[in-house]
Amino acid sequence: MTKHDVMIRDIEAFEVLTVDHVGPYMQIGKAFDSLMGWLASRDLLSGEMRMIGLYYDDPAIVKESELRSKAGVWLPRTVDVSGSPVRVTPVAGGKYAVLRHQGPYADMAAAYQWLYGEWLVNSDHDAADAPVFEEYLNNPTNTAPAELLTDICLPLAS
Repeated sequence: MTKHDVMIRDIEAFEVLTVDHVGPYMQIGKAFDSLMGWLASRDLLSGEMRMIGLYYDDPAIVKESELRSKAGVWLPRTVDVSGSPVRVTPVAGGKYAVLRHQGPYADMAAAYQWLYGEWLVNSDHDAADAPVFEEYLNNPTNTAPAELLTDICLPLAS
């Protein structure tokens, strides 16, 4: 993979509405579908939403069938999730290495390999003990796969 620009950003802590997913990361779309259905049924879909995926495990170490992730949405208001499969999940604030990936989601494994295997080991930073999150900057239902933009946000130790 060619060199990419990594930006170091301070990101404030925030909360997302999430649905849990266990299994291959490339199948998290099912959890997003469930979350979108839940939001739509409560008339909560809006242009202010930010789509977020949280990823807890290293696929090089954890069996694919046991990978843990969460499909998430940030909304600018509080939502009652009691009695539903939707949870409120905090995302830690702090310093993050942010790599913008352009292209199909299926190609992101190479971006992760470069971020961890090249950039991180050659930087002056260490990864924090917190999940990576992805922010999906455009909509896969109306964006060509080659034009999809995703910010991969790697939490860094202080």
